[in-house]
Amino acid sequence: MSSTVTLAPPAAEARPVEPGRRVGFSVVADADPGTLPRILELVAKRGLVPDALSSVLAGDTLAIEMEVVGMAHAESRHVANCLSQIPMVARVTVTERAPATGLAVAAE
Repeated sequence: MSSTVTLAPPAAEARPVEPGRRVGFSVVADADPGTLPRILELVAKRGLVPDALSSVLAGDTLAIEMEVVGMAHAESRHVANCLSQIPMVARVTVTERAPATGLAVAAE
């Protein structure tokens, strides 16, 4: 006798989303091998992938720019707070960006 396994569709996403909202995170941190993975983890565990990510190494400092689309306002504030709690992070700035151009329109 063979058994059939039926897969159910994934559950609807429980977290609130704002599909057109673009959020920019600017992070200044120590140049440590664990810095980027820790920062990306905060986005990845929410099921998101940054639309843009760049980092520049200057001496012992790492300047990171990351843009995420679809993150709700409260969630972006929470992520910014979590970023600032990472030991290597010196400063976090969050900006809301215009949907079409990516230009900063208001700071949180």
